[in-house]
Amino acid sequence: MAEVKALLEGFKRFHAKHFCGEERLYEHLAVKQEPRTLIISCSDARVDPSILTDARPGDIFVVRNVANLVPPYQPVADSYHGTSAALEFAVKNLQVRHIVVLGHSGCAGIRALLDRGDTCEECEEEKEFSFISSWVDIAKEAKARALHTCGHSGEDPHTACEKEGIITSLENLKTFPWIRERIDNGTIKLHGWYFSLDDGTLQFLSDDGTYRDAALK
Repeated sequence: MAEVKALLEGFKRFHAKHFCGEERLYEHLAVKQEPRTLIISCSDARVDPSILTDARPGDIFVVRNVANLVPPYQPVADSYHGTSAALEFAVKNLQVRHIVVLGHSGCAGIRALLDRGDTCEECEEEKEFSFISSWVDIAKEAKARALHTCGHSGEDPHTACEKEGIITSLENLKTFPWIRERIDNGTIKLHGWYFSLDDGTLQFLSDDGTYRDAALK
């Protein structure tokens, strides 16, 4: 209970520090939200998009899942599509103008992808985490690209796969017809970001496919 009590005490501090004095903002937000940016982030407890961007309530619409992955468009009515449903709401209803895929260092989801076996015997060990194994398979092409690149560059495979995973998610976003349409007409722009927990830096994916320090942009 100590952990939950600490969270409730945190709410009291939030109410006193952030809610009080911002009544007009919250009155507006109680009626509607108008975020212009959607951020797809990892569920990792260490990476909070609102804190990283110093965003105010209502500024960003956030989707969080394991390894900040976006599945390819798959219009199957009898399946569950949490991430796809959130994308649909943000794009069609909220009409966001920017979609950011935010990856990070030390991602356990990407580690699971790298560590998983390729044979039936090895896959037996993964049954305990069958949901995770199936989910991170979205980035299996990113894994292949990363391992190939690392063989030539000597880059850390984990870091390379995390960054390639962002690219895979960006490419998968383009498979959604209503996102593709908005990209083509210039009403939506896609962005790839990578946050390093080691040194607190943020990199962005440039047009030439390389990652650059956001502080120098």
